[in-house]
Amino acid sequence: MLFDGPSRPLRAADIPIPEPGPGQVLLRVLACGVCRTDLHVLDGDLPEPKLPLVLGHEIVGQVVATGAGVTSLSAGTRAGVPWLGWTCGGCSYCAAGKENLCDAARFTGYHFDGGYAEYAVADARYCFPIPDGPGDVEAAPLLCAGLIGYRALVMAGEGERLGIYGFGAAAHIVAQVARFQGRQVFAFTRPGDGRAQQFARDLGAIWAGASDAAPPELLDAAIIFAPAGPLVPAALRATVKGGVVVCAGIHMSDIPAFPYQILWGERTVRSVANLTRRDGEEFLALAPRVPVHTEMEPLPLARAGEALDRLRAGDVRGALVLVP
Repeated sequence: MLFDGPSRPLRAADIPIPEPGPGQVLLRVLACGVCRTDLHVLDGDLPEPKLPLVLGHEIVGQVVATGAGVTSLSAGTRAGVPWLGWTCGGCSYCAAGKENLCDAARFTGYHFDGGYAEYAVADARYCFPIPDGPGDVEAAPLLCAGLIGYRALVMAGEGERLGIYGFGAAAHIVAQVARFQGRQVFAFTRPGDGRAQQFARDLGAIWAGASDAAPPELLDAAIIFAPAGPLVPAALRATVKGGVVVCAGIHMSDIPAFPYQILWGERTVRSVANLTRRDGEEFLALAPRVPVHTEMEPLPLARAGEALDRLRAGDVRGALVLVP
């Protein structure tokens, strides 16, 4: 399913099966999750994507061929491909273990063709072996919703009372990990979205309400997954002194002006940028211990446009996953 530019619908196309270059692997795509970042690319929020482009960066695939120099993966291996697709390896960020901040980084389904297709190529260094247990469709959301959610949870610190704003694919995974860690989860959804609030309660949230509501007690930390800037001052007002508000999206609408008083008290606002391979290794080792259960709905690849429309409208319980 090809993307030709903002405001243009995805189109079905037959293109040649790509060949893996040095250091790359060719995967037969088994499943690919639909992520809000795909929607940001589609809507033009993220500038200058490769065009035409195959979207998708929550790829579960089976290695069918390897390029020269690949020793970490072999044919037949089930592997996952995340958003981070390549880094330079030589800058100060890469040297410090902060490859997610590499200025030259390249991303799957943005700079490289992704997983809304039957085949995909990827840099073998940025592929993760998928542990036994979850099926292909169940595993796909772990590759971004899970990884970014895990990084955001680590950045939120160890506070017991965790607020989650926007209860979609990433939130429903983070909530399970947080509960496994013994935290209390407070879920904030679109006003009037009783379905999402009940979903949060089903996953162990002790409170669920509208994003413009005050929780019954102050939070130690909050993670904002919804791309809405006005949620930042709302989360600050709901957070204790010394608390942390983590903005976990790659794109967010403008944050409105807010009084210094709600930031004062050594509260912290920080963002999450991409992910590192270490995040992937840690989270994929943790997920089976929780165990993380992904609530997902599989759809055929040809319905990718419909899946993105549903994501934009908030008509999703958990995650949508495309299956070629």
